[in-house]
Amino acid sequence: MRTSRGWWWLSGVVVGALGLGISYLVSGLLRVRESPPVAVAESIRDISPDGLVEWAKTNLGMADKLVVWIGIFVFLTVAFAAIGQLARSRWWFAVGGLVALGAIATAAVVTRPSFVDLQLVPLVAGFVAWLVALTVITGAVRQWELVVAADDDATDPTHSRRRFFATAGAVGGLAAAAAVLGRFAGNPREEVERDRRLLRVDEVTKPTAPRGAKVDVPGVQPWQTPTDDFYLIDTTFVPPAIRVKDWVLRIHGKVQNEMTLSYDDLVARGITEDWITLNCVSNQVGGDLVGNAWWSGVRLAGLLAEAGPDDDADAVLQTSEDGWTCGTPLGPMMDDRNAMLAVYMNGEPLTVEHGFPVRTLVPGLYGYVSACKWVVDMEVTSFDEIEAYWTTRGWAEEGPVKIASRIDVPGSGESVSAGTIVCGGSAWKQHTGIESVEVSLDGGAWTPATLGRVPSDDTWVQWRAELEVEEGDHELRVRAIGKDGDVQTGVETDVLPNGATGWHSVEFSASA
Repeated sequence: MRTSRGWWWLSGVVVGALGLGISYLVSGLLRVRESPPVAVAESIRDISPDGLVEWAKTNLGMADKLVVWIGIFVFLTVAFAAIGQLARSRWWFAVGGLVALGAIATAAVVTRPSFVDLQLVPLVAGFVAWLVALTVITGAVRQWELVVAADDDATDPTHSRRRFFATAGAVGGLAAAAAVLGRFAGNPREEVERDRRLLRVDEVTKPTAPRGAKVDVPGVQPWQTPTDDFYLIDTTFVPPAIRVKDWVLRIHGKVQNEMTLSYDDLVARGITEDWITLNCVSNQVGGDLVGNAWWSGVRLAGLLAEAGPDDDADAVLQTSEDGWTCGTPLGPMMDDRNAMLAVYMNGEPLTVEHGFPVRTLVPGLYGYVSACKWVVDMEVTSFDEIEAYWTTRGWAEEGPVKIASRIDVPGSGESVSAGTIVCGGSAWKQHTGIESVEVSLDGGAWTPATLGRVPSDDTWVQWRAELEVEEGDHELRVRAIGKDGDVQTGVETDVLPNGATGWHSVEFSASA
């Protein structure tokens, strides 16, 4: 047998591609969000060790999902190549390999929180495509191999070789076509984007930044964060695409009155609007996982009061369409802060990535315990009765925002002119507010900064300070003092379990 084993490897890869393509196409036609590859990726996310998850968050950031996809692609390529090689001498072993891969995908699909029987159809279709393609393409390469092995001058292997390449090309072409059609067939994202374009909530207003909120320091990050620049942190591999007509929120659990709300039911209760700063518990000191926007939605306090929580309830387990959960303290959702089910961001309907059609906001709490995108379920409960996604991985049960401040100007490593320099940045402690900000040059005395004027304690505040600097290298530090008297500590701690602490500092140089 003198044909290269590489053709058997290629046969396995092409077979695998067709099955995946057919599965993806059927998922699109049936409007199944969690196609088998997505379900596998999210299962890998869920079973990954806590240490690995934290390492990925710290070192990979938003690229962590891309790394998982690359890993899955490499694994499948090697697995299908091995299956192709097994088919050369042990055809049933190759079938067993496909059964094993199908079993992994099936386990991933059926264990997802949003599993329905319909999601098994893409799996069956893909597996049948694997078996048919394996039979056809291995038959072609085997015929070619037998002709070559005969070494008969009267037998020309050209025909068999052409037949194999034609078969492999046809299977590969079908795989590519199925993938392309799956991308567009029944694409729910397109329908959702059309919903967004046509959506109108009359009470929503366009944002205008309050006069005096911005300080006159070029280079300081905007007080209002544009939606496209607002940080994105979530665990989903494919953002749920939920049409307005299909969205439903259930409020249940330890309540006197269970509630089920459609989108129209929700917005009919009246819109509240506010400037609210959000920040991620994973934000390092001086980091950029923080942003301020104009949010429009419906207050949670009224909804939960109507549901009537039991006396022993102290938490709300929120669940996203993709199965992600967070445990939110009940008190902050019902006190005087403007906790809301947000439907608009910066005067426009939420983007899909930011939680369209509805997400939760609770000022003063880190997002991992409060900011549930694509929210579809709220169970009023008690902390001692629930487990949530991040708290099972070592993060604190309740996540009140810690006081923080950041230097935007001068930038780290920047060179400035000696003499009077203007520095600036932002500080925040949502639902408490910032009383003052101070800066220190080269470890010297703390110098008060001038603060911008903000509409509430739930937003960050920009600060500005002027300093005299001599030629040479310098270090600038910043700290904030909250309206509750809390002085930002210089003790450095990591983000785990409840947010980083420490003073942000930048090193810069001054020259004549």
